[in-house]
Amino acid sequence: MNANTPNPAPLRVAVLVGSTREGRFAPVVTQWIKGHLDQRADMSADVVDLAETPLPTVLPAFGQPPATAITEALALVSPRLAAADAFVFITPEYNHSYPASLKNAIDWHNEEWHAKPIGFVSYGGVSGGLRAVEHLRVVMAELNATTIRNTVSLHNGWGLFDDEQRMTEPASDAAVKVMLDQLAWWALALRDAKAERPYAA
Repeated sequence: MNANTPNPAPLRVAVLVGSTREGRFAPVVTQWIKGHLDQRADMSADVVDLAETPLPTVLPAFGQPPATAITEALALVSPRLAAADAFVFITPEYNHSYPASLKNAIDWHNEEWHAKPIGFVSYGGVSGGLRAVEHLRVVMAELNATTIRNTVSLHNGWGLFDDEQRMTEPASDAAVKVMLDQLAWWALALRDAKAERPYAA
């Protein structure tokens, strides 16, 4: 980029928080990730916490529009996903997979995911949530999204933060930077490509 080329607009990154369990660990992880995003001039973060913006769990009959109450609930989430250039999914691992709240949010949407990159931050026990991420990759491929290879996986994650909820493991901070750098590359490339030619699903 030369001196006469304007800087591109910051990438809009929707951070989708999948856990809705009471007493959950997700807010600690989310605040940590948002801190990394806030330090970047090339990205702006919008945290979409499914515990705060729950979506209905019963989808309308195929081909039928949702009821008014459902439309109102979707209005709190759908426009934010549509506006995003990229996503970060924050997910725990439940029974070797990801939580139902996250699958529900995915299934309520379609075009919002098209030709957009997704980075994953997972946490759990010894597996660090990696099995949840592997399941998500397959689902998001079906929805025409691009998933970032490098993930952030917190093995026994609750032991990685101090009493003030600060990350104590430098390798985890380094992993976030790599993932976000890759996310930014894909987000810029796909945003520019879509501006040149609309994506055909």
